[in-house]
Amino acid sequence: MRVKICGITQAEQAIAISQLGITTLGFICVPASERYISPTNLGNLLPQLPPDLSTVGVFANENLDTISQIVTSTGLTAVQLHGDESPQLCHLIRQSLPQIELIKAFRLKNTADLSKIPDYYPWIDTILLDAYHPLRLGGTGKTLDWETLTQFTPPLPWLLAGGLSPQNIAQALQQLNPDGVDLSSGVERKPGDKDLELVRQLLATFVRKW
Repeated sequence: MRVKICGITQAEQAIAISQLGITTLGFICVPASERYISPTNLGNLLPQLPPDLSTVGVFANENLDTISQIVTSTGLTAVQLHGDESPQLCHLIRQSLPQIELIKAFRLKNTADLSKIPDYYPWIDTILLDAYHPLRLGGTGKTLDWETLTQFTPPLPWLLAGGLSPQNIAQALQQLNPDGVDLSSGVERKPGDKDLELVRQLLATFVRKW
């Protein structure tokens, strides 16, 4: 089970979380986000992390040149698209950055939105399902309707996001079988400030249940 902690802004927290055994960290590259980290700060932070760590830059409705420039200058190993990006843009990113993992997030209003996902299969590596919010792209603390996803079995690995926390992760995984989970607000004191004790509780839940 892959566990991704997203919205990291502080180097010392990134290092501490990686030392707890988390293998995927997410960094918000969207300037309007309250969890935003600048390319300069991100470029200074990433060399301090273990070399085998997966480091994901989260973008939303950004152009290809900017995404490529930030990935190249910082050393990110993955790109997550969290806006309304088209399959065509995913194709272009795959051509421009063939070495990186490409994650496409889908913010679900209802189960009908799942029908859009297969158009992306040829160009992406990983699917992420998040809860829809009319004003915010992510980190809202809002959960998905897990019951409606019990038949979701795509041919690609997929991550469950949306309001997950140490308190509800066991319930979510009793209903669903994702390849991984993505947490942000559920392990925070405030946006961008992670609570290491909550991360420990999360990992302890996995040890107890699985």
